[in-house]
Amino acid sequence: MQAKSCEAHPPDVITCKMSKEPNDSLAIVSGTPFDFLGVFCDSVIAGGAAGVVVEAALYPIDTIKTRLQVAHAGGKIMLKGLYSGLAGNLAGVLPASAIFVGVYEPTKQKLLKSLPENLSALAHLTAGAIGGAASSIVRVPTEVVKQRMQTAQFASAPDAVRLILAKEGFKGLYAGYGSFLLRDLPFDAVQFCIYEQLHIGFKLAARRDLNDPEVAMIGAFAGAITGAITTPLDVIKTRLMVQGSENQYQGICDCVRTIMREEGSPAFWKGIGPRVLWIGIGGSIFFGVLERTKQILEQRRIRDQKSKRY
Repeated sequence: MQAKSCEAHPPDVITCKMSKEPNDSLAIVSGTPFDFLGVFCDSVIAGGAAGVVVEAALYPIDTIKTRLQVAHAGGKIMLKGLYSGLAGNLAGVLPASAIFVGVYEPTKQKLLKSLPENLSALAHLTAGAIGGAASSIVRVPTEVVKQRMQTAQFASAPDAVRLILAKEGFKGLYAGYGSFLLRDLPFDAVQFCIYEQLHIGFKLAARRDLNDPEVAMIGAFAGAITGAITTPLDVIKTRLMVQGSENQYQGICDCVRTIMREEGSPAFWKGIGPRVLWIGIGGSIFFGVLERTKQILEQRRIRDQKSKRY
């Protein structure tokens, strides 16, 4: 079965022709203008739903990973309060995930139309980085509050926000922002690139749309690989975010030097097991929910467009 690829012609009318490579963007009804707002809204809903489901399901593993990373040599890991900060974190994850996918999907589609077919990986990498940068405005304060609560510094999210603002000012909510971007921009870019490229490859090989278990498998692989290789960046980000007003580390470079001097290079791989497990399972759930929600919303949008024509 061949897939349809779409091209835009003035006045922004989409026409479709048969090609050997499946189109990995959201489907567009042939002969109708490109519904940018519809794609954006669908992506926002799908991204928010996928982010909340993953966070709620895997929060305890994330908490263990955080506590492993902040523990110094000989420190014990507390296994109580593994859901500490979940409610407040979900309030931030919902808009952050929605913003990410809402920016990523239209950007990806625009780049795929502008770049040659052999540069599709570049389109996915770039869109992932742009989506990550846009969502970081919400993701960083959410991550700071979450990790402070995971390490038992505060009892509730409102208390965490209030005390961080009182002791550290507004910049306290963006502690470790540079290290967050250092970790998450390559993480988002690489994870989504691996997923999209594998999705295209498997779909082309199977000559059909992938089912939910296949999508979950690809998502798990992309998440696990990306999570493993970015663990050192995650350790640095975690240390900078949870240090609070003590200012143990004076920036990214000082954090790296201090960890190397006091704990050695193995410290940069702390929490890799829970991280790979968490992001691997999370990738399978995230991409599975994302693709299924996008399909449902897309089908509804197509029905609405058809009904308007009649």
